[in-house]
Amino acid sequence: MSDAKTALITGASSGIGAALARQLAARKYDCVLTARRTDRLETLGKELQQAHGVRTYVVTSDLGVAGGSEKLIRSVAGLKLPIDVLVNNAGFGLYGNFVEMPVDRVQQMIALNLESLTMLTRYFAKEMVGRRQGRILQVSSVGGFQASPLYAVYSATKAYVLSFSEAINFELRATGVNVTTLCPGVTATDFHALADHIKPKWMKGVTMTADEVARIGVRGLFAGKAVVIPGFMNWLSAQMIRFTPRGLAVRLAELTMRGRG
Repeated sequence: MSDAKTALITGASSGIGAALARQLAARKYDCVLTARRTDRLETLGKELQQAHGVRTYVVTSDLGVAGGSEKLIRSVAGLKLPIDVLVNNAGFGLYGNFVEMPVDRVQQMIALNLESLTMLTRYFAKEMVGRRQGRILQVSSVGGFQASPLYAVYSATKAYVLSFSEAINFELRATGVNVTTLCPGVTATDFHALADHIKPKWMKGVTMTADEVARIGVRGLFAGKAVVIPGFMNWLSAQMIRFTPRGLAVRLAELTMRGRG
């Protein structure tokens, strides 16, 4: 019987997801890589095999459509591999006024950031509880700590991820399963380009690399932390929100997203 352990990483084709896969492969976890872009997943899979001698499995999926999470669950079940680490990284944001956003993109964002994460967590957490061991890494955002005009839906979905994940981590505390929520700030990925947001100049000074975020996140996961906020400025921002009047916090968030603050 093999002693190999396996991680499932969603949104693994680029950015933080790919960096998280590299961190887990470096810890000798075989990796099930899933996203929409098969070519990128295959390239990453070969990289991980060559660099770390692990096995990789590519499962193309779209978690932003109806039935996407159920289809992924069936595909992973077909591999007949127990998932020891689940990384719910897949997600995207949209920048702009909520009422002007395309309805289909808003629905896709909710399905991906919120619904699929919930269903994947339920399925794999239940399996992990049955084995009395497992780890789940949920990728939220510092935006999940406050309401963010111009990223209203995105931040709301990430607030859900944070609240939901902290709650189930507490529920599972005696089962051998821990849930860690990673809350990155501005990271050097294609997030803002896909969100159609020209980054304000202030973001340059606080931008972290995807590798930095992933390294801190995986270290926190294996330390059993409930919430991980990479970067001192991101941590400080999350703490300050607790003591800032909500109305003022919303106004400041809008100013900084527009680049005037």
